[in-house]
Amino acid sequence: MENFELELENKRQIEIIEPYKLPEGWKWDFAKNLADIYTGNSINETVKQEKYFGQMQGLNFIGTKDVDFDGTINYENGVKINDYENFKTAPANTPLLCIEGGSAGRKLGFSEEEICFGNKLCAFVCKGINPKLVYYYLQSDFFYHCFMKERHGLIGGVSVNTLKQIPFPVPPINSQLSIVNSIETMFAKLDQAQEKAKSVLDSFETRKAAILHKAFSGQLRIENEELKIEDWEKKSFSDLGIANLGKMLDANKNTGNEVRYLRNVNVRWFDFDLSDLLTMRAKPEEIKKLSVKKGDLFICEGGEPGRCAVWKDEDADFIFQKAIHRFRPNEGVSSEFVAYELYYLNQIGKLSDYFTGTTIKHLTGQSLAKVPIKLPPLNYQLSIVNFLDTVLEKESRAKEAAQTVLDQIALLKKSILARAFRGEL
Repeated sequence: MENFELELENKRQIEIIEPYKLPEGWKWDFAKNLADIYTGNSINETVKQEKYFGQMQGLNFIGTKDVDFDGTINYENGVKINDYENFKTAPANTPLLCIEGGSAGRKLGFSEEEICFGNKLCAFVCKGINPKLVYYYLQSDFFYHCFMKERHGLIGGVSVNTLKQIPFPVPPINSQLSIVNSIETMFAKLDQAQEKAKSVLDSFETRKAAILHKAFSGQLRIENEELKIEDWEKKSFSDLGIANLGKMLDANKNTGNEVRYLRNVNVRWFDFDLSDLLTMRAKPEEIKKLSVKKGDLFICEGGEPGRCAVWKDEDADFIFQKAIHRFRPNEGVSSEFVAYELYYLNQIGKLSDYFTGTTIKHLTGQSLAKVPIKLPPLNYQLSIVNFLDTVLEKESRAKEAAQTVLDQIALLKKSILARAFRGEL
């Protein structure tokens, strides 16, 4: 019997092609030999609501949507299974991996309690190996590469049987806890930096809203003088200048000279994305009528109604789409100021009062003409624009820096895991 078991063990080791060299005392093994691997149960949504939602007793039921991309599990989703003897369960300290759908291989949690769970989640109930070590290995780039290589089907998933054959690098049992502790110590330091960077990102929109409110509520001091909002002129958009719609693209009917064609998708907030410009043919008189001049404000009618940007380059021959309003300001009106005010109105939900349509929203020329604009004298407009350009640019740089930190932390964590499972920690 002893010789037979030894032969089985040798055969099992031969079956594994070592992906990379491991330190002495480590070994490669199949996932199936390290954990019981199985998916949970599918529950009809109607049955879930009628029978299991709002129960006070039972095991919490965890679905894919209850597992966040950062590993957090929401146990307070309101669904408890009181007849859990009829369901598959996972004990506490079990890694849970999403193996089907758009989140497959990317959503991963570690249960803190015994649970019931959904059929798109896969439990790794560990045997003879530290479950936290498995949890971290499932986050490694090497495992993710193995997982993604096996994805199949329209929905995109990996079968349990395939998962069982994925190789695991296994350190000696007496080293496993120290490896986990090393990973968690380094991750804890990175998590502190991550929280600070996330705080900067999360508060970005709040800070930007506060800056805009200050600018458009008359709270700025301009040239050592505070111009109260009550003294700003109340105008309709139609009082500020002339707005025209562009031309519909019809490649089969258009004749004339080839010219660049500015579309709705090319207009971003305060900037233009000209990377995918189309061209069309237009007659000289159309080009003259629909050309782009420095200081023109382009406003989207559909898509994201009201999204706008000022053309700050020299005059150019562009034909612009019929779904765009081109606004040319009257004397004493700054296009940049109007753009910022439209953005502010959009942020506080006032611009949408002028949208038309039910499913698809539009800001038609007739509706745009009615949008109320509060207008201070031109020198104040320019000062406010300068203030917003400066402050919001600083905020954007801070946001970009925070995002860079988060990206670097993600890379560092991957690097730590790679070293951990090569025995280099």
